[in-house]
Amino acid sequence: MADLVVLGFPSMSAADEVIPQLDSLQREQLIQLADWARVIRHDDGKVEVRQAHNTTAAGAAGGALWGMIIGLIFLAPFAGALIGGAFGALSGSLRDYGIDDKFIKDLSNQIKPGTSALFLYVMSATPDKVADRLRQYQPTLLHTSLSHDSEERLRALIQPVSA
Repeated sequence: MADLVVLGFPSMSAADEVIPQLDSLQREQLIQLADWARVIRHDDGKVEVRQAHNTTAAGAAGGALWGMIIGLIFLAPFAGALIGGAFGALSGSLRDYGIDDKFIKDLSNQIKPGTSALFLYVMSATPDKVADRLRQYQPTLLHTSLSHDSEERLRALIQPVSA
C-alpha cells in the first residue's frame, strides 16, 4: 500500500532541488515513488504545479499516433493524426491517477507565498536514509496518510529538534 507524504520547503527553489535527490534515491532503491507533484507558491500568490505524469500530453501523443495509423488505412494520415490527437488529449485529461489533483490544489492554496512543496506518493522507503538526504533542504511535514505514530517518527527524522 502506498502512503501520501507532503513536504513543505522554506524556499521556492528547494522542491525543485529535491527532485534529483529523489531520482537518485530511487536508483539506489531507497525509495519507490508511484507519483509526485511539485508545487511552488510565488511571492505574488500564484501557484505553479508540475506533476510527474502528464496524462493529457501522453494521451494526445498516443491518440495522434493511433489516429495517423488508422488514417493511413483510409488514406488520410494527417486528418487521422489531428482527430486522434484531439481525442487522445481529451481522454488523457479525463484519466487521472496517482495524487488527486483537487487535493493538490486545495493544499497548495494553504502554503505560504515564496515557498514550495512536494507531494509524494510513496510505495516503499527506507525512512532514515531518505531523511538523511533531504534534511539539508529543511523540509517540514505538511500532511501524511501515515498513522500518528509513523508520522511522528518521520517528523522526528526530517525535523531534528533545534538546540
